[in-house]
Order: sequence, then structure tokens, then C-alpha cells
Amino acid sequence: MIDADYIADRIAKLRTEKNISARDMSLSLGQSQSYINNIENKKALPSMQMFLYICEFLEVEPKDFFDEGIACPNTYNEASELLKALSKKQLDMVISLVKEIKDK
Repeated sequence: MIDADYIADRIAKLRTEKNISARDMSLSLGQSQSYINNIENKKALPSMQMFLYICEFLEVEPKDFFDEGIACPNTYNEASELLKALSKKQLDMVISLVKEIKDK
């Protein structure tokens, strides 16, 4: 179930993957320096408008933000875009490789 804790934890994870501090992210969003820290510490929740700005800043679609099955949405979306241009044969090769990697 998705709740306030999920939102805080997901923002922290995605922010950390971008290697940006909570302070820098807050200021980049035009907020006080403690804004993101307050969200990540579960003291506050973003408004819907700010949530959309946060998603844009993190370069993640809102639907992907809530998809617990996608650990790294930015990388996933980049891979997905690249896969669109591949032929069936190339896609089959990628699938075989991914299955091999996953099984290890």
C-alpha cells in the first residue's frame, strides 16, 4: 500500500540516485532549504503542484514514481526509449542477455 512513508522514502531514494542534497533540491525547487528534508523526515507532504515539480526535477513520470516495481525509473525509461528502435532480432538478444543477468 502506498502511503506518506512511501512518498518520503521514494523521494529520498530518487534524490540520492541523482546525487543531489536535500538542501540543493529544495532550493532548486524554489523552496526553503529544509523543504525536502521535512518531506523525507515525514514532517510534511508536498502539495500536488509541488509533487509534480518534484517529479519533473527528478526526471521521473508521476506514474513511475508510484510504480514500486521500477527501482530506477530514470534508467528504466532511458532503456525503454532505446529499445523502441531495435529490431525483433535485436530485442530477442537483449531479452536473452537480461534473463542471463537476472539468473546470476
